[in-house]
Amino acid sequence: MGKATIYITRNIPEALLKPYEESFSFRMWEREDVRVPRDVLLEEAKHADGLLTVLSDNVDEELLAQAPNLKVVANLAVGYDNIDVDAANKHQVIVTNTPDVLSETTADLGFALLMATARRIVEASTLIEQDKWNEWAPYLLAGADIHHKTIGILGMGRIGEAIAKRATGFNMNVRYHNRNRKPAVEQELGAIYSSFDELLSESDFIVSVVPLTQETANTFNQVAFEKMKTSAIFINISRGGVVDESALLEALDKGEIRAAGLDVFREEPIRSDHPFVGRDDVVCLPHIGSASVETRTTMIQLCLDNISAVLQGNKPKTPVT
Repeated sequence: MGKATIYITRNIPEALLKPYEESFSFRMWEREDVRVPRDVLLEEAKHADGLLTVLSDNVDEELLAQAPNLKVVANLAVGYDNIDVDAANKHQVIVTNTPDVLSETTADLGFALLMATARRIVEASTLIEQDKWNEWAPYLLAGADIHHKTIGILGMGRIGEAIAKRATGFNMNVRYHNRNRKPAVEQELGAIYSSFDELLSESDFIVSVVPLTQETANTFNQVAFEKMKTSAIFINISRGGVVDESALLEALDKGEIRAAGLDVFREEPIRSDHPFVGRDDVVCLPHIGSASVETRTTMIQLCLDNISAVLQGNKPKTPVT
């Protein structure tokens, strides 16, 4: 009996595979900057015992039905909205994700995006690149203060808590809305539980860190943006699908909110002609929430550990199902 086969849908450092090479045979898409084509993924899945996937890989009924040997799909993310979990259960395929290990790194990025948007950092850098900095002026690129303002966090999970901790360092007032109240967070950080409407109307910064589900899709719609302060700044580091992007554009155009910082989009990747790109009131990032060398390496190792455990008949560390 040969080694079990693991297919990896992005190019990752081969050094990370060495500890597992005695037990498994690896196949890997050769590109890091281009997603694996659907036909290639389907063909590779037919022969794979394990898949290591990313958010842009659609693991659905079609794929699972054609993968008789598949036992585990390890998603390189906390979210797993790219995977049909019900179909995986039906085909007795275990799904895993990478919680915990990226919370602090993603919170770093979320707060950096908030600061860059509020203080117009990208716009300021571009001014110099375009040789348009002619003289110091009192209101040249004047942005918004962060300290002592109110931050509203939608989704008080691990990442939300980490953002709240950072906010306290800026003497911010922390409000949050979540399916369940978090008394420990309220006690430790002084966070105030608010209704969603209160969060929208009272916050100077609104940060979305909720997972994408049927319930959260288009949470930030026309009605939501109309309830925000005209000085509010909206930050999204969760999923693009929680935002009605047309409504956000309209809110920005009408001056219903001040600015937006976005690390995620409904359809990814976006191109340079996307309506959000090139606006002075929007900072766009290419979905880099957990993109530090240390964290991405830990995430990949966790995926490999999960796959290895399942294929050796053990329980994975972080199962979704």
